[in-house]
Amino acid sequence: MAKKKKQDFTPITPDPQYILQVNALKKYFPIKSGMRVVGQVKAVDGVTFNLKHGATMGLVGESGCGKTTTGRAILRLSGDKTDGQVLFEGKEVYDLNPTEMRALRTKMQIIFQDPFSSLSPRMPVGEIIGEAVREHGLVKKEEFNDYIENIMENCGLQAYHRNRYPHEFSGGQRQRICIARALALNPRFIVCDEPVSALDVSIQAQIINLLKELQEKYKLTYLFISHDLSVVEHISDTVGVMYLGSLVEYGDTDDIFRNPLHPYTKALFSAIPVPDPTVRMNRIVLEGSIPSPAKPPEGCKFHTRCANCMERCKYETPVQKEIEPGHYVVCHLYD
Repeated sequence: MAKKKKQDFTPITPDPQYILQVNALKKYFPIKSGMRVVGQVKAVDGVTFNLKHGATMGLVGESGCGKTTTGRAILRLSGDKTDGQVLFEGKEVYDLNPTEMRALRTKMQIIFQDPFSSLSPRMPVGEIIGEAVREHGLVKKEEFNDYIENIMENCGLQAYHRNRYPHEFSGGQRQRICIARALALNPRFIVCDEPVSALDVSIQAQIINLLKELQEKYKLTYLFISHDLSVVEHISDTVGVMYLGSLVEYGDTDDIFRNPLHPYTKALFSAIPVPDPTVRMNRIVLEGSIPSPAKPPEGCKFHTRCANCMERCKYETPVQKEIEPGHYVVCHLYD
């Protein structure tokens, strides 16, 4: 009989006020040399946060910090987790059998970053949006066409668009198709994986406003992954800041933007452009490059680039602390 893997976290109990509870989530990918595993890429390394019903959490950080992998791990799209808990509506996602997981797929959806590559070029828009609806038997056959057209209309598409193919649409329209495809399954939680990063600024505003309108209408909950801090501030209720697979700061949007605590968060926010040529920006420039997630630094992962680095940061891993109600930071400066 196989020996059960020892857990490296303290299990939490379900809390009905949260639709999603993520506790010490880890997702490592093996590095192989031939048939041997010689290391691991620690893409997600102990991420913890809670998300309330109908709220939006923004997840920000540099490229390669693990934002997308976190979203995919929550949806169970990247194989088994390495460790931790993912509770959706009180149930551990990774304990569900195939039948239960199939039923859960309609409640948890994702909007991908690149709308063009995520849409089949061989299927008309109506089939792309309705394929999963038909597969899960969500509506009766005689109601199918009306249902799809109603979803398209809610996402800013016209009924006659259903017979066209993805290459016939602009980038903004293709993203609306992706939103409609996710919305068609009547989900409760959607991972928005940088849904506006490939769009023009004017189109970004339209898509963000559409997401907010749909959230209010359908009582949706979002995990909004983005590089654009201005967009995150506009759409999010809470914000998590990731660095090298770990969540270094987490709290209400107003608290994070009013009083950033972690040196990495301060550096990110210092890069936000101010639309006033008379304002002098105090840009914090980080030295060096991001360490490899296959071999992260000991102690605090950020200490190799931190201007406030102390000796203990080089060998002692900081723990999450609540500095003000609901505002958490992982840094030795606040011991």
